[in-house]
Order: sequence, then structure tokens, then C-alpha cells
Amino acid sequence: MKFIAISILFLASAGLAFAADIEAGKKLAAERNCATCHGPDYYSSIAPTYPRLAGQHEDYLYYALRSYQVETNANYGRKNAVMGSQAKGLTDKQMRNLAAYLASLPGPLVVKK
Repeated sequence: MKFIAISILFLASAGLAFAADIEAGKKLAAERNCATCHGPDYYSSIAPTYPRLAGQHEDYLYYALRSYQVETNANYGRKNAVMGSQAKGLTDKQMRNLAAYLASLPGPLVVKK
């Protein structure tokens, strides 16, 4: 039973039934003022402790946003006052759109073969 629950959660988070809207993600990033901390290109953050978002893996970005929403869960949550408040009101669709937009931007990540 536990395996089934974990499998359903994984498939739901993989977004198999949802195609992300990059333009909606771009608009949301502007509305939420993400560039204020993460830089206008989402690569040149204002502080070295702030992550570079441009080109990051889409699934990682989605999971990070989702983790900020469940910050009180010690197993899955992330604690950060600013990001917690930023992610709090986002719907699943908005998080997927935002993740798709940021992943679509040019960034330093590469896949080594």
C-alpha cells in the first residue's frame, strides 16, 4: 500500500497530465518579483547564497517550490521565510509554469556524457 501511495505521488509530481505554460511562468515570475533576489537573468543573484535558477532542472525547481509550501514537515519541507511566503499562495499549475519558465532560460548547467 505504501508503494502505491508513493508511486501515485511520484507520478503526480512528474506532471504527466499537465503541460506547463512557459509564458504564464514568465508573467508569474515578474508578478512575484523573483528577479529582485535571483537577478534580472535569474542567474546573477544579489547574494552568493541565493540560488541561480536559470537553466535549472524543471523538476527540481518544482520540487523546491513545493517544499517551501510544506516547510513545517521535517522530512520534506524547506525553511526560508522569504521563499516560504512567496510559494505559499501558488497553485500546483503556477509552480509548474514557473519551473518550466526558469528551466527554459540559458544557464550554466550541463549534462556530462
